[in-house]
Amino acid sequence: MTQTVAGAKKLFIKTYGCQMNVYDSQRMAEAMGAEGYVLTEDQSEADMVLLNTCHIREKAAEKLYSDLGRLKPLKAERPDLKIGVAGCVAQAEGEEIQRRMPIVDLVVGPQAYHRLPAMVKKGRGVDTEFPAEDKFEHLPKSPATRRAPAAFLTVQEGCDKFCAFCVVPYTRGAEVSRPVSRILAEATDLVSRGVREITLLGQNVNGWHGLGTDGAEWGFGRLIRLLAEVDGLDRIRYTTSHPNDMADDLIEAHRHEPKLMPYLHLPVQSGSDRILKAMNRKHTAEQYLRLIDRIKDARPDILLTSDFIVGFPGETDADHQATLDLVARVNFGTAFSFKYSPRPGTPAYDRPEVESAVADARLQELQALLSKQQKAAQESMVGRELSVLFEKPGRLPGQMVGKSDYLHAVFVEAPQAKVGDLVRVRITHSAPNSLAGELIG
Repeated sequence: MTQTVAGAKKLFIKTYGCQMNVYDSQRMAEAMGAEGYVLTEDQSEADMVLLNTCHIREKAAEKLYSDLGRLKPLKAERPDLKIGVAGCVAQAEGEEIQRRMPIVDLVVGPQAYHRLPAMVKKGRGVDTEFPAEDKFEHLPKSPATRRAPAAFLTVQEGCDKFCAFCVVPYTRGAEVSRPVSRILAEATDLVSRGVREITLLGQNVNGWHGLGTDGAEWGFGRLIRLLAEVDGLDRIRYTTSHPNDMADDLIEAHRHEPKLMPYLHLPVQSGSDRILKAMNRKHTAEQYLRLIDRIKDARPDILLTSDFIVGFPGETDADHQATLDLVARVNFGTAFSFKYSPRPGTPAYDRPEVESAVADARLQELQALLSKQQKAAQESMVGRELSVLFEKPGRLPGQMVGKSDYLHAVFVEAPQAKVGDLVRVRITHSAPNSLAGELIG
């Protein structure tokens, strides 16, 4: 949202990738806000442009350099314009970014962005260190302004799993869990500013094991139960999880805590044990399926989503069929599926790739099955009564749009409603990527 403050310097942020980058961009905006910057949606009027990058998908660096190329004319016209690159591509590329694109003034990794204001004052620099200090403790306190009714809150960063295809351990570092006291303080602050739903974030969020208020180490399920006691916090979600960290106390939280929404994103990546081993996932397909059964037993109405990589090096037709069989068995509400793309620096980078046309065909087959399941899941909502948290007005007069318990976008005619209302809605219609409903009562 554009902020207008007379005489203030203006900051434009483009965020690529995951929800954690969205959260990081918000925190960087707050850090720069303490230095007199306000956000703008107009890149051409900005005094500083910050590109917060993601390195997970193919051609991430190329997309960055393409965007930087489009900034060259603006920098030539206004040499005092500051251009910064943050996030995981910044971490992976470092000084190479400034070498290839001299228009870039600042390069800052995801663990060092609390030092961004000091870098801006120096005028130019690269900081991709993994600092010993807790960056969250060095960020300025969030301004006491109203927030959207749904917010992200990072509780864990980094990953120790070292999946063969993934750059996260190299760009985000080892797993670090924030202590309960700081998470609770941030959650309470968010609720005081109008937030009713919080999504807890982490590269491996269910692996969180932080210092509790009693001085002992807590598990993730216990953290969720504590946050559920925050008055005014009505909904809790979390993402992204690893199957090996779905501990008993977390599964029981799904059984007993009504504020924990019936939605779980639990990536499996493949249904083939041979490919799972090559990926270094450290679980089998059968172990994943048994885990799904336990989760469904705890929360029968839960909507499950997942991630899949098609065409991983060495994948055969039989491996692909095993993935299709697993999808058919679980019946996902939705899922994200991608063709394997080699990431430099990962163990799988130099392995022989599956022929592109073969991988494309497999991806289409998998996505057709997943789309069929998603359509069925949405259509099953028709006639049901769900809670919906209104997040913004719709395109039509008197229309509001919000998220259901299951994270579906729901359009409702509600001329008297306002953003932040949590209402009961009867679902009347299913569209390809949304639902429509009517207010109850």
